Formats: sequence, structure tokens, C-alpha cells
Amino acid sequence: MKLQLVSCDAKRPDKRAIAKVLEEYAGLDSGTASELTGYLLEGTPIDIEVSEGTSSSAFRALRKLDVDYEIVE
Repeated sequence: MKLQLVSCDAKRPDKRAIAKVLEEYAGLDSGTASELTGYLLEGTPIDIEVSEGTSSSAFRALRKLDVDYEIVE
């Protein structure tokens, strides 16, 4: 399932936690996850792919971190 992470509305976003979610659910290495997290926090939307089996857990983790996302068909 493809997701577009649009923005992060947290007052104090946890960059390390967001990168960890990208590593765990999108299967990215830590360097790429950190780089994409930086782009997201600067306001640039990023695209990731999450497996169908872990999508509900990924949605929950992103909501907890106040990351807005859209499902891309």
C-alpha cells in the first residue's frame, strides 16, 4: 500500500521516532529514513510503501506522532 506523508503537526516532532517508524514499516535503512524525515519536517511530502499486513500498525504509529498521511491508490 502506498502512502504519502504530507506533514507533521506536532509542536515538538520526534525526528528519531518518525525515522524509526519509516525503518520498521517502510523497510528503509536508517540513513534514508532520517533523510526522508528531515524532508517531511521541512514541509516536503514523501512517498513510502507499507505492506498490507502492517498497514494498520503503521497508521496507528503515524497518527500517534501527528503525521498526516494520504493513501495513494
